[in-house]
Amino acid sequence: MGTAKTKRLAKRIGSVPYLNSAPLTYGIENETEFLPPSQLAKRLRTGEFDAGLVSLTEVLHHDLYDILDGVAVASDGPVKSVFLAHKKPLAETEVIHCDTASLSSVNLLKVILAHHGLSPRLEPFGDYAQAAERDAVLLIGNPGIEFLRQPHEHQILDLGQAWREATGLPFVFAVWAIRRDCSDPALGQKLLQAKCAGLANLDEIIAQNDEFDAELRAAYLREHIRFDLGKKEKQGIAEFVRRLREVSSDPVFDPHFISAN
Repeated sequence: MGTAKTKRLAKRIGSVPYLNSAPLTYGIENETEFLPPSQLAKRLRTGEFDAGLVSLTEVLHHDLYDILDGVAVASDGPVKSVFLAHKKPLAETEVIHCDTASLSSVNLLKVILAHHGLSPRLEPFGDYAQAAERDAVLLIGNPGIEFLRQPHEHQILDLGQAWREATGLPFVFAVWAIRRDCSDPALGQKLLQAKCAGLANLDEIIAQNDEFDAELRAAYLREHIRFDLGKKEKQGIAEFVRRLREVSSDPVFDPHFISAN
């Protein structure tokens, strides 16, 4: 019992192992456990972590968390790492295979399709090695970026860009979710400080990270990903909540933001 408790206290923070999380975990990497989004969400839900950089949908579907104000993984246009790759026109596409690692991406796809009056069948998909053979696939994260770098015959619908065109607003993909039963008021401050340090040291992160090439890392972290959670991003969240309620059979809770200051 004591060992399990000690282990939990040593790894109270969870994050995703993607390039876009690097600036938000700067300086706290040794205190953070990195997991695929779906696994991270499950462990945060069961209380193994006090805070997790999880998909927005995890927070909206489970009334367990507060959202740390000021910090997000967002885009205000093309995001480059969340997209639908399709060979046929969307109106002729009957099945889309989805990487289920990110529920926000799957739900954003549902919202975008509904906006265009489309409702193809969505099926789970986990083998990126077979992605090029599929007629339509929703791909995310580092494996998605790698797909774009390889030869393929697909048209690309960037979901960040599609959301921007539909709403005129940024889209928030992930947030720091802090469990409401967390008893450490300093945790939010630590996460906010990590973000500030990460953005201040972005040149170092881009130079030292070994994923992809430096030019791609720079463009991705400087141009496509935004790390602030401000007024416009909250408007985007509110609009997503409204549209998600129209396409989801699960409860969608209003988000609650807390300040680290």
